[in-house]
Amino acid sequence: MQYMLMCCIDEALWNGLPDAERDSVMNDYNALIQEMVTSGHYRGGARLQSVDSATTLREQNGKVVMLDGPFAESREQLGGFHVVECRDLDEALGLARRIPPLRVGGSVEVRPVDPAYRL
Repeated sequence: MQYMLMCCIDEALWNGLPDAERDSVMNDYNALIQEMVTSGHYRGGARLQSVDSATTLREQNGKVVMLDGPFAESREQLGGFHVVECRDLDEALGLARRIPPLRVGGSVEVRPVDPAYRL
């Protein structure tokens, strides 16, 4: 079963961390991803650019409207994601709890990928 691990953090909090702490988190993150690749769990993922680069599309009165920036009501922003192959939710949660930004205030949402719509 595939699971998406959506990694969120308040960008202001992240940007306010000392450089050495951010570097440590990212080094640990890279090591975890390499471990997941080696173990066969990792299917893909990416770190996203800042929310300042976002464009949001909405439909209003039958027309698509594009707005600069993120417009989700949230204190945290999606910073990246990973798709992992796991036996079950417990195994996916085991990987998710090892994601380094958790230790500096981040969160990880774990959701199963719907196999009926997987490409």
